Amino acid sequence: MLCPDKIDTGRWLQVMRAAHRCGLRSTATIMFGHVEHYEHWARHLLRIRELQQETGGFTEFVPLPFVHMEAPIYLKGRARRGPTFREAVLMHAIARLALNPLITNVQTSWVKTGREGVMTCLRSDANDIGGTLMDETITRSAGATHGQEMAPAEMERIVRSLGRTPCQRDTLYRTVSQERYRASFVAGSGAQPHAAALAS
Repeated sequence: MLCPDKIDTGRWLQVMRAAHRCGLRSTATIMFGHVEHYEHWARHLLRIRELQQETGGFTEFVPLPFVHMEAPIYLKGRARRGPTFREAVLMHAIARLALNPLITNVQTSWVKTGREGVMTCLRSDANDIGGTLMDETITRSAGATHGQEMAPAEMERIVRSLGRTPCQRDTLYRTVSQERYRASFVAGSGAQPHAAALAS
């Protein structure tokens, strides 16, 4: 077991079901490439799909490749070195197939996979890049080397380089106002808004 002090799958699904019934929306994720096997990936996707069919409360699915370098479970020899690049790309592509049309947004994490990884995942049917993430510490403390911030302009460059049209969205995947969009490009304010690029 990866995190014995956290709630189990059944309890998590109960919490998500209750939240969705109260009108809250949430994200579904998977952190993979550590102690699990392919059948666990498939089961995870199917359970998320089943709950989404029931509640419609998930806004997105976010595959998060395990970063191993400084992770205690890896350093103790109890986890593998994270997924291969091929596995990481396949997770995004298979998630699109497994969750469509119930969850329409599949996010790719530039912090986990870097810019080239993001571009490959977008080509493999992901449609969203994670946010600017100023001063991100969790993944970097595990040993990731892809930086701690990506400006909105860089996200747009990535999206446009693939022949797609960038669109800045909010947490519920609504297109942001022009005022908020312009504010996200203001450098040096010390309070840059969260930005994420939806690549349509």
